[in-house]
Amino acid sequence: MAKSFRPWEVEQTWWLPPSVHELVPATHAAHFVRELVRTELDLGAIYAAYGEERGYPPYHPAMMTALLLYAYTQGLFSSRKIARACEERVDVMAVTALQRPDFRTIGKFRVRHLAALADLFVQVLRLCQRAGLVRLGHVALDGTKVKANASKHKAMSYARMKEAEPLLAAQVQSWLDRSAAEDATDDAALAEQRGDEMPAWIANRQDRLDKIRQAKAALEAEAAAAAERDDDDQPPASAPPPSAPPPHHTDGTPTDKAQRNFTDPDSRILKCSDGYVQGYNAQVAVDAAHQVIVAQFVVAAQNDAPYLPRLLDEIRGNTGRQARELSADAGYCSEANLRTLARRRVRGYVATGRQRHAAATATGQRTSGLAARMAARLRRAGHRSRYRLRKIVVEPVFGQIKSALGFARFLLRGLAKVTGEWALVSTAHNLRKLIAAR
Repeated sequence: MAKSFRPWEVEQTWWLPPSVHELVPATHAAHFVRELVRTELDLGAIYAAYGEERGYPPYHPAMMTALLLYAYTQGLFSSRKIARACEERVDVMAVTALQRPDFRTIGKFRVRHLAALADLFVQVLRLCQRAGLVRLGHVALDGTKVKANASKHKAMSYARMKEAEPLLAAQVQSWLDRSAAEDATDDAALAEQRGDEMPAWIANRQDRLDKIRQAKAALEAEAAAAAERDDDDQPPASAPPPSAPPPHHTDGTPTDKAQRNFTDPDSRILKCSDGYVQGYNAQVAVDAAHQVIVAQFVVAAQNDAPYLPRLLDEIRGNTGRQARELSADAGYCSEANLRTLARRRVRGYVATGRQRHAAATATGQRTSGLAARMAARLRRAGHRSRYRLRKIVVEPVFGQIKSALGFARFLLRGLAKVTGEWALVSTAHNLRKLIAAR
């Protein structure tokens, strides 16, 4: 009599595929990103950080780079979430070949190589160009306010600093005097036993006083430097400073409204559509063909207008040529910017005032000189104006980054670090476009 088939008695080898490449389908984005990093990207700047074999990292830098880039395309930005995905998600396992770096390793790798990782933005952009995703027929500019890794309630104005510093100093000094008196009493009573330690309840006040004094000194130094630049007869540089100086008087002292944050001093309180945030202003230029970001950087300033020339420089530097057309909202409208567009032979469509709801064109109050000609250009075209492309080119990119990917707040602190972080996010956005087009 034939023996019945019992599947549970078959050798149990079904739970793991013969190769990690089979964890996900061959067409999966995980394979694409891994092979792109391995074969297309130049990681020489990262490799150069490891000068000798002794102390060589246990995880290959190329694998760590691929892990970070793939994680960012999946909306995983926290090092802890990325480390957890290495243990739980098979698509991430296909990138790491089942290796499981912990969150400290991932975080340290990102910070150590942040500048080199940010430089990958241009390499990925060039790959997008080779794939035909960048045409530079029309480019739209815009800025978005991104929250800093700091609370706006941890900021203090210069006026408040001037009030708080003497009060805290007097309070701390009274505690020190009281502590000294108590120490003298304790020394007489306790003999050899110690009684001269500073009470714990003084420490926080003392630390806050030190922070206020440091922030006050920093504001005064920045205001003095800004006043000196104002008095300088030299023409301003083509690229404005990355961080806006605090409001200051002509004598180089800060105004009472000048503020500084204790957690992230480089960040600023910025006005956005839903109120005020402690954050940064992320600038991008987006190509209209496939919504690929062709230029990006971060500034600690409210206004967008000073940064249009810098965006044009970034576009040419990153792609090798300049856009033929450019659209931007009223935040970029100034006589200087319109002259810059004309001088560089870029046909501009820049709103001259705030656009009314459901209005066909964006014309408004800035109607002198070149702004008047721009207003007439937008008005003549009506609903067919090329300005209409701005809303369907650059604004969806911010939606994809903030809503789809979930990047609503910087994880790092300081202008230099958030600049690298925004470059990584922009690289991930362009990678998603490259993945969709493959």
